[in-house]
Amino acid sequence: MNNGSKKTIAIVACALVVGFLAGSFWIAPQAEANGFTNFLNNLFSPFASRTAPSSSGTQSSSSSVSMYQPVDQYEQDVVNAVKAASPAVVSITISEDVPVVENCPYNPFQDLPPEFQQFFGGDGGSSGMTEPCDTGQTQLQAVGGGSGFIISSDGLILTNKHVVSDTGASYSVLTNDGKTYTAKVLARDPNQDLAVLKIDATGLPTVTLGDSDSLELGQTAIAIGNALGQFSNTVSAGVISGLERTVTASSPDTGAEETITGVIQTDAAINPGNSGGPLLNLRGQVIGIDTAIASDAQNIGFAIPIDQAKSVISSVEATGQIQAPYLGVRYITVTQAMATQQDLPISYGALVRGDDSGPAVQPGSPAAQAGIQAEDIIESVNGQSLENGADLGDLIDQFNVGQTITLVVNRAGKEITLTVTLAARPADLTD
Repeated sequence: MNNGSKKTIAIVACALVVGFLAGSFWIAPQAEANGFTNFLNNLFSPFASRTAPSSSGTQSSSSSVSMYQPVDQYEQDVVNAVKAASPAVVSITISEDVPVVENCPYNPFQDLPPEFQQFFGGDGGSSGMTEPCDTGQTQLQAVGGGSGFIISSDGLILTNKHVVSDTGASYSVLTNDGKTYTAKVLARDPNQDLAVLKIDATGLPTVTLGDSDSLELGQTAIAIGNALGQFSNTVSAGVISGLERTVTASSPDTGAEETITGVIQTDAAINPGNSGGPLLNLRGQVIGIDTAIASDAQNIGFAIPIDQAKSVISSVEATGQIQAPYLGVRYITVTQAMATQQDLPISYGALVRGDDSGPAVQPGSPAAQAGIQAEDIIESVNGQSLENGADLGDLIDQFNVGQTITLVVNRAGKEITLTVTLAARPADLTD
C-alpha cells in the first residue's frame, strides 16, 4: 500500500471517529452527560465522604453514606424515647388564694383644709385619681408551676418536694392529653426532695423506671418538663456530665436551702418549671428527677437518681405514705484530717457522736436496740463501705422500713458486726 492510500485511510478513519462523537453529542447529549458523570462518580467514589441531594431535594437510599447512619439512628432513638415517655409527663400548677386588688378613688389633697380643696378637684374626694386598694376579698390564682410524671396507672405522680412545699396551696395536674385534674399531695419525703401526688383517674400511661446506678459519663440524657411553667412537654437533650454530685439548692421564692447529695449532673437544659420532670436515657426510661440548676452557669443542671426514689415509690404504693427508714444515730463523717487530729482508729466511716441537738444514739431507736454506742465508727452497711466520703444517711435511705441490715462497726479499734432492723422515721423527729 502506497503512502497516498495510507493517508486516505487515516483521513477516513478520523472522519468516522469525529462523526461518531458528534452524532453522539447531538443525538443523545443527556445520555452522554449522564455517562460521563457516572464515569467520574465511579472513578472518585472511594474518596467521597458524602453525596449531594438530587434536584428534587431528596437523596435515594442507594446514595446514603454509612457514616451518617449512626447520626440518623441517634436522632431516631431520641424521638422514640420522647414518644415513649411524653404521655406520662404532666404539668403541675400551684394555686393560692390571693387578695383581690381594685382601683379605689384617691384624693392626694385630702389633708388640705376644705377651703383649699376646691382648687384641686372640688369636694375633697372627687379628684378623679385612683390607687390600688385591698377589697378584703380573695380569689384562687395560679402562682407557680412544675412538672411530674405518672408512676402508676391509677394516678400516682412523682415530683419534687419543693414543687408542692406550700401546704396551704392548691394543686392541679394537666396531663399530656389536655385533661386537668385536681391533685392531692399524698406524701412529702422528709429526707429527699421528692413528693408523691394523687389524681382521681385510671388507665393512665406510665413511665418505665431505669437503672441510675449504671450511668456513665457522656451517656445521653433527655429532659422533659413544663419549661417556665407555660411550655408543657418541652424537650432538651445533652449528656451525663457528672455523677455523685453534692449541691446546695435554694428556692428563689422562699429562700429555703437544702443540700442534696449523690445527684446527677447534666448539660441537658433544665429550665424553671422543669423541676420534678423526668430525665431519660435513650431507651425512654427514667434515670433521674430534674431538681435544680446552677443559676450562674450555662446548662449545668442536677437530677436525683431514680434509684434513690424507688423506695419512696414502693412505700407509697404499699402504705399510701412515705415511710423513711430510720436508724437513730447522730454522726460525723470521718475524714483523714479528722482521724489524724483526734487519733481515730480508721480514717473513714460515720463517727456516732452527739451534739447540742441530742444524744449520739436516740433512746428506743433501732440503733439503740442493736447495741450501737457513742463513739462507735460505722464502717459499712450491708457490705457497702463508707470509704471515699460516702454518707451513712444516703446508704440507709436505700433500704425499706422493716428491712434488716448488717453494720460493721469499729469500736475502739476492734471490728464488730451488728444486725439492725430499720423502723419508720418518727413524724416529730426533725434531726
